[in-house]
Amino acid sequence: MPPSAPGMRIGLFGGSFNPIHDGHRLVMEETLRRLRLDQLWVLVTPGNPLKNNEKLAPLADRVTAARQFLAHPRIRVTGFEAARGFTYTWETVRFLTQSLPGRHFVWIMGADSLADLHRWERWRDIAATVPLAVYVRPGSSRRALASRAATTLDFAQLDESDAPLLASAKTPAWIYLQGRQSSLSSSGIRAAKSQK
Repeated sequence: MPPSAPGMRIGLFGGSFNPIHDGHRLVMEETLRRLRLDQLWVLVTPGNPLKNNEKLAPLADRVTAARQFLAHPRIRVTGFEAARGFTYTWETVRFLTQSLPGRHFVWIMGADSLADLHRWERWRDIAATVPLAVYVRPGSSRRALASRAATTLDFAQLDESDAPLLASAKTPAWIYLQGRQSSLSSSGIRAAKSQK
């Protein structure tokens, strides 16, 4: 795991990153700035339980590619979940909050992930453990904000202007961030490469 210290505000951005691209970097840079994070940890996952992982590049390759792509002093890339045998996000956030007390973790996701959050294993436990920052994605806003998770947690939504307060907010708490967007997607990039 990346080094950290009590009191730090740390964003957690998980995904397959198969491959990582400028859209991911945009979300990382925007959330670092707007949430006033000290660090952002890119958690390269061994696989997504809700997706077909047949065409998933090896974890070591994806971690190396992400480290080469992200030359930012406050962004750290790790694949520690595989080493710990974690499959689900709830396992990761429980482990981090218990083993690294005093850190203020925030789970970062795209709006497309919020739309499907109710399908995640123990998603309510995730929301009860760490605040959630949801970043707008092209074509996902309506579906995300009308999703089961969003409506269930509507009482815990903070105003976008309160973004700097999210890391220290009592859970459950979440925020929907509007801003610069990218139409890039990993699946689109893979499809374009396969047609060459």
